[in-house]
Amino acid sequence: MPENDEVDRIVAAWQQAHPELDFSPLQVLSRVGRLAKHLDRARRDAFNSSGLEPWEFDVLAALRREGTPFQSSPKALLQQTLVSSGTMTNRIDRLVERGFVERRTDPHDGRGVLVEMTDAGRVAVDNAMVDLVKRERELLGALSPADQERLAGLLRKLILDFD
Repeated sequence: MPENDEVDRIVAAWQQAHPELDFSPLQVLSRVGRLAKHLDRARRDAFNSSGLEPWEFDVLAALRREGTPFQSSPKALLQQTLVSSGTMTNRIDRLVERGFVERRTDPHDGRGVLVEMTDAGRVAVDNAMVDLVKRERELLGALSPADQERLAGLLRKLILDFD
């Protein structure tokens, strides 16, 4: 049996303060919240090491997942990154300034625009992803591959109601 962690201490204190309440959700979700803070730090560090802001990584990663020629419409990008149209326009402008993307006329619709990732953008997002996977692997280091698979399945089951 693993030793107690901070969540165990917090839950025990609450159980003393309110013995009539069931604190079992805290056993899971407080740990998820604490892990999320570690994950946020690991992601921020991975992006910083590649010279990217988290929002830049999000947009470039969406383009990278499209495959060659690494392009998408602004509308599809905003749907993938869950931001407003105005925010996406601003982000594209800033990525153009950094040389990570270019705007192209959509060959299927002369009025439409496609955002295409440049080689510099691809290198930056690929470097960030290599670093991110390494850091996330370290976060999961205490779990066996079987435990990681089991946890992924349980979290998938939980999150499906939200997605």
